Order: sequence, then structure tokens, then C-alpha cells
Amino acid sequence: MTKFSLLACAAIAPLLLASPAAADDAATPVSELIVTGEIAFRNRAPDVNPVLSYDLEYFQRFEPVSVGEMLKRVPGVTFTSDVLEFDGVSMRGLPPGYTQILINGRRAPGGEGDRSFFVDRIPAELVERIEIIRSPRADQPSDGMAGSLNVVLKEGATLTGGFVKAGALINEDGKVRPSAAIAYAGATASGDTTYWAGLNYQGRRNPKQKVSLRYDGDFGDFDNVEYQSDTRDGVDISGNGEITHRFDGGKLRASGLIVNTKRDEDETSLTYNELPRGDFDEFEIQAERIKQKTYALDLDGEFDAGPGTLGLDLSWSRYKEDTKTSVDVGEEADFSDRELDEYVDLDIKDTEWGAGAFYKFKAAAADLKFGVDFLKKTRDGSEVEFDIDDGVVGDPDPAPGAVYTVEERRIDPYVRLTLEPNDMWTFDAGLRYETAKRDVTSDLGKVSKDSDELNPSLHATFKPTDVDQFRASVARTVRRPDFDLLAPYLAEEEPIDDDDLRGNPALDNETAWGLDVGYERRLGARGVVGINFFYRDIKDLIELVATSEVSSSGLGRVYEPRNVGSGKTWGVELDFSTPLDVVGLPNTGLFFNYTWLDSEVKDPFTGKNRPFTNQPSYVYNIGFVHTVPTWNASFGASLYDRDMGFETGLDEDVTVDYDPDLEAFVEKRFGDRYVVRLAAMNLLDKEKRETYRTYDGDSVDEILANRAAGKINDSERESERSGVLYQVTFRAAF
Repeated sequence: MTKFSLLACAAIAPLLLASPAAADDAATPVSELIVTGEIAFRNRAPDVNPVLSYDLEYFQRFEPVSVGEMLKRVPGVTFTSDVLEFDGVSMRGLPPGYTQILINGRRAPGGEGDRSFFVDRIPAELVERIEIIRSPRADQPSDGMAGSLNVVLKEGATLTGGFVKAGALINEDGKVRPSAAIAYAGATASGDTTYWAGLNYQGRRNPKQKVSLRYDGDFGDFDNVEYQSDTRDGVDISGNGEITHRFDGGKLRASGLIVNTKRDEDETSLTYNELPRGDFDEFEIQAERIKQKTYALDLDGEFDAGPGTLGLDLSWSRYKEDTKTSVDVGEEADFSDRELDEYVDLDIKDTEWGAGAFYKFKAAAADLKFGVDFLKKTRDGSEVEFDIDDGVVGDPDPAPGAVYTVEERRIDPYVRLTLEPNDMWTFDAGLRYETAKRDVTSDLGKVSKDSDELNPSLHATFKPTDVDQFRASVARTVRRPDFDLLAPYLAEEEPIDDDDLRGNPALDNETAWGLDVGYERRLGARGVVGINFFYRDIKDLIELVATSEVSSSGLGRVYEPRNVGSGKTWGVELDFSTPLDVVGLPNTGLFFNYTWLDSEVKDPFTGKNRPFTNQPSYVYNIGFVHTVPTWNASFGASLYDRDMGFETGLDEDVTVDYDPDLEAFVEKRFGDRYVVRLAAMNLLDKEKRETYRTYDGDSVDEILANRAAGKINDSERESERSGVLYQVTFRAAF
């Protein structure tokens, strides 16, 4: 561990010895969530498996716009996005495809090839809490190899009243994007039926400035410099609703979610052969028009049946994306020779139908639950590039594998047994048998594949006192192959000239055995501190390998993704949040989490061991909130940072590094129904730095030989900034 982590552990040690008190877990009305002088802290989840729970109040004062901005404050979560972007979440430093995103406990379909979901699209206004599921139970999907993030939406069963919000995001250059929200939770006169409805409008703009310096060799002779203006400007319109009816012997609930995103991404790149802006070389103008829609509907219920409870669930969700990208180029500084050079149309449709049934009953000190989950998923993917003739869009010219359809049908029965022999011990053991049938259609026809995995899980919790808790978990998890690796196609001149690249519909799932061991202690009435060790042993990693087949050119080989690798990752996660009662500061809350990470995987190209792609060695967040009761005001700050990450390709090495990210807020409350808040993000104007080193060669063997010899063909340093982002918000509860 670094000196920083050792000092942090030493600082927290006295808090572990503090005298605890009972916690107050009473529900809070909407008015008290919106306008309150109380400081919210991380919850102690009741689950037998390791789960961290963070209510919206934990994040709200910093005014996060999206779930992505919320997640950067929880342990072990990183992003490799651009500055002020928090989309593809990485738990424990593993690539986004290893993290499962759930909404209300159900899978969220997304448009990414690695099956990840861009959490930056879910507005924070719709969220009740965020749950980090470090290790799954048998009645939860096994897909979260790095862990699962469950986004729990607000519902009428736990809230009463409503709120309105009006605000604006203000960029450093003075551009303003408005936001507004309204929501209400209530119940019928009898109290048998509760409901919630919320609507949110969020404008967003992120103007980034990038500079790329390019050199011959390993940062030898200067080649050229590129200045790039990259602005992302869009609107998210979202809403969710829920209604629950309770009756003698059960309840029935219906809920829905919609998120509609429209975003324009405009990049202008100017390249010069001399510094700082000497001999002009060329320009490139890229315009991307993005339309994304997410829908979800769910109907579930629980009913008394004999000695136990019967549960039923039916769900439907859909993701649709239509993105059009055009690229214009030219060589005149005044853009007089601007001509269309590229046009791409991306069309993604993801549809999922789900159903489930379970039966559970309690006998003495044992709970038994068994059930089955069904899932039917259809994905139609199309990324078509069009021929360009004299700057005019011509016929479509899809690349091999660019148009495909994937159909998956899953039946996952499970059984789960929970034992509580006494007040101190809880054991949970389960088996989940996941079966799948997959049909993939693309250029070379249709290929089917059947698979099945038995995924055991075992969790134990030991509570020697009312405030101390030890946990241990073992579970087997899976990661399913990327969509773009499954399509049956053959691409010539890939990965380099003379070679061929072939998709592999027969890929198996990656699997992992995971271990989590942790300790948690309550601090005073509201604080909590925890430490957790995790380990994952991953098998059947998917890597690109050279087959024995000769390529279509007769001069190279056919490359194909296969299950040939293995890897392991491990780390320590430390988190605490507590009011500083023990030092006489009950109106000050301190938050801290630190995750130390490491991993080992054999690189398919170099044969050497390295960490997983872009996994940092540490990530941390530290912050405070202070309330001044006599002024009816609060203020606070939060600092987020992570170590650099590394990425290795066939002919390229990349490092990614970020400066720390500082946020702050100040709020003033007026009575018990109104609050005005000013929040600021990226106060340090952090910089993202990427370093590229490229190896050249006429064949794969020559590239690898040059890599082994350290013969770098060219190199590049790219830096990116976005400026400070301010947010002004007015909220009123009713």
C-alpha cells in the first residue's frame, strides 16, 4: 500500500474504538430529504452478502446530475472517461464489461458492445439509493464479476409529499444549460395504495480543449501538433412512476422508467507542423448526432401461499440508439476546401423480456427460497459506413461484422438457504444454474451456441456485538462475451495487412471464483467504518490469438478471439463516514474511502504479465460536510483521485493519468421547505493526460519483434481540460 493509505488507516484507528450508540433507521418524508440540516452517511445494509448502501441524501448536497457523478464517491469505482464525463463505470478497476448494472434489481440493457451500461444517462433525481453488491447471492444474477451496482429508484411506499426543482449548469465560458424536476409521492385515504411519479429535464454541456503533441520515435524529433475543440451539448428528459397496492396476504406493484437523450458532439481539429501554430497542415471537423432512448416496465407481486410466500415478476426493457457521424476534412486554414470524407450510421436496438417466480418460507431458524428467472434478449446492431464520392454520401459499405443480430434465451433456476442458529451467526448458501441458448447472425450466416454454468455462493456474517460485524463470502460469477466478438464474419487486412480477423460465435463465458472478507463497525449514532479484502481468480479470458490457418492473402494468418487466458485481481477497500462527535464536532461529517488494487494477466501479444486494462493501483475520495444551525446553512467539499492506468494493444502502449477532482457546495435553507444551493465541480480544472507509443512493422511477428527490442515508431502526448462547472439549484418541498 502507499504511504497515503497507511496514514489513512492510522487516522481511522481511534474511531474504531469509539463508543457506539443505537442507530436511527426511521423513514424520512420527502420534505425532510430535500430541506434538512442533518448530515447523511453511508447505511449499514442488512443483507447477508456484502452490500454497501448509499441513500440519495449522501450525495445530494453536491448536486450530482447523474448516477455516474454519484458513483465517483463510493469505494472502488473508477472511470476512464473524458474530463467531466462519468459513463462507463469500472468497479475495482476492471473494464466496464465486468461490472453489472441493475435498475431495481433487474438488468439494464445498454448499447455498448461489452454489455456495459452508461450510468451517466440515469438522472440522480430519480434515485432513492445506490447499492454496491460486492458478491451476489443465489437469487441475484451472477454476471457481476467485478461486482454489481443496483440503482434503486424512488417509490411511493417509502416517501410522502413532493418537490420541485429549478436550476442551471454554468460552464466556465458562461454558457448556461437549464434543469428542472417535479415529483410527488402519496397514498390513498385507506393507505392500501401508494404511488410515486417524477419528471426531470436536464441540459448538459461539456466544452473540452485537447492538445496532442506528436513525435518520431520515442519522443524524439517533433512531428506535428493538433489542437482540438470538443463540445458535447445535450438534453436528458426522463421520468419514472410506481404504484403499489397492498391487500390481505400480499402486494402488487407496477413501475416504469423512460430516459430520452439527445446530444450533439462537435469536434474541430487543427494540425500544424510547427509550434505553437506555425505551418498549417490540415483540419478535421466531426459532427456526431446522438439519440438514445431507454424504456423499462415491471410488474411484480408477493402473495401468501400456504406456509410461505409466492413471488412473481414480469419485466420488459428496451434500449434504442440512432447516431449519425460525419467527418469533413481539408488542408486550407480558412476551411475553403472543406469536403465530406466519412459518414457512419449507428443503429442499435436492445430488447429484453424477463420473468421470474419464487417461493420462500421460514421454518425455525432457517429460510428456504427457490425460484427461476427467465430472460429473452434480442440485440440488432448496425454500424454502417457509407461510400463517399466527391464529398457526397453514396451507397452503404458496412465493414465485416458491422451488421449482426444476437438472440439469447436464458433459464436460471436457483435455490437459497439462510440459517440463523443464534443472534450472532447468519449463513447463506445457494446454487444458481444458469443456462443459455444463443443465436448469432451476421455476414457468414447463423451460428448457435448452448452453455450452462453452476454458480455456487456461500456467505457468512458474524455479529459479536450490536455494532461489530464480520463478513466472508465465496461466489462464482461470469462475464459474457462482447457482442462484436460473437458475430460470424471474416475481415481482411485485420489486425494488420495480410492477416484476417474472424469473429467467434462459439466463445464461452469468462468465469471467476471470488472471495470477499470484511469487517464493519458502527461509529456513534450514525457513523460506520468498514474494511474489505477481495480476490478474483478468472478463467477462460477472451484473447485474440493467431490460428494455424493461412489468411486470404496467402501471406499472413487468421486471427480469432478465443478463451485462452487467465488472470487474477485483488485489493483492499476501506471506507468510513461519520459525524465528528468524538472530537466535539457533531455538526461536521467526514467521508473517506480508499481502494488499493492490483491484478495480473498475461498479455496476449507480449506474453508478459501486466495489470488489467486501465486498472489504477489506487482510487480514493475524501470529503466533509459542515452545518451551521444558527445560519440554517451548510457547506462542504470532496476530493476524488485515482492512479494512472495502462493499456496494451498489438502495436500500441497507452498510459492514462488524471489530476485530482475537487468539488464544493454551499447551501442556504429557508424554513423547512426551501433550499438554495451552489455547487462547483472540477475546481482544480483537472487535466487528463494520455501517452501513446506505437510500434510499426509489415507483419505481426515484426511488430512484436520491434516491441521486444523497444523500437518505437512514433509517440504522442495528449492533454485535455474542460474548465470549472457551476450549478445553481432551488428546491421546494410540498
